[in-house]
Amino acid sequence: MDLSGKVAIVTGGTRGIGAEMVRTLALQGADIALNYRKSVDEAAALVAELQGMGRKAIAVQADVSSLADAEKMVAKVVEELGGVHILVCNAGMNWDGVIWKMTEEQFDRVIGVDLKGTWNYLRACAPYFKEQKYGRFISVTSINGIRGKFGQTNYSAAKAGAIGLTKAAAKELGKYGVTCNSVAPGFILTEMGESMPAEFKQAAVDESAVKRAGVPDDIAWTVAFLASELGRHITGEVIKVDGGQYI
Repeated sequence: MDLSGKVAIVTGGTRGIGAEMVRTLALQGADIALNYRKSVDEAAALVAELQGMGRKAIAVQADVSSLADAEKMVAKVVEELGGVHILVCNAGMNWDGVIWKMTEEQFDRVIGVDLKGTWNYLRACAPYFKEQKYGRFISVTSINGIRGKFGQTNYSAAKAGAIGLTKAAAKELGKYGVTCNSVAPGFILTEMGESMPAEFKQAAVDESAVKRAGVPDDIAWTVAFLASELGRHITGEVIKVDGGQYI
């Protein structure tokens, strides 16, 4: 895989899966723009790490649920890094609760970040992709957007929506040389995952066919493949990276 000369935007790129994707794309030669909302120190440290690899890199503070923030960030990336070729929408959150107790705020916030945030950044990048007749869009969703999960009507709906968005975008942008795909992780051992109760982690492992939890670079290398020329004839697909957790 060679991403030399390409500029990638990764939302939610300062920690966990996002940070691993940023490192992997940079390792393949891409220059990187990542967004953060509050993690100033982590963003600065990651930018310094990427620059130490010889890559151009910037971090931009932005609320992914704001279209105005997305448009400002994309314009800044084009100005400072010279363009945008790859968009990875990874920013996400969950705020769980059974439907008879979930508040409107819980629902709206998760939809705003996980679904509208994905639309905002693709909306901001699409004119550039269309004009240059090239682009790679990857949405990071979840197997729970396919199967649903107890206590996650908001999260499951948002991720299902992002999958539908990705498929529709593939039809709209394909003739302009843009591929659009979704990567749907199962349980991944990030900092957040490590903090979960042991019985929850074990249940996810038991549920998988390979009997192990995923790690961030399982997702990162799948994203890098789709962003590269190796994935040029794949579009409109949902690739589950879950070790057979949901078959």
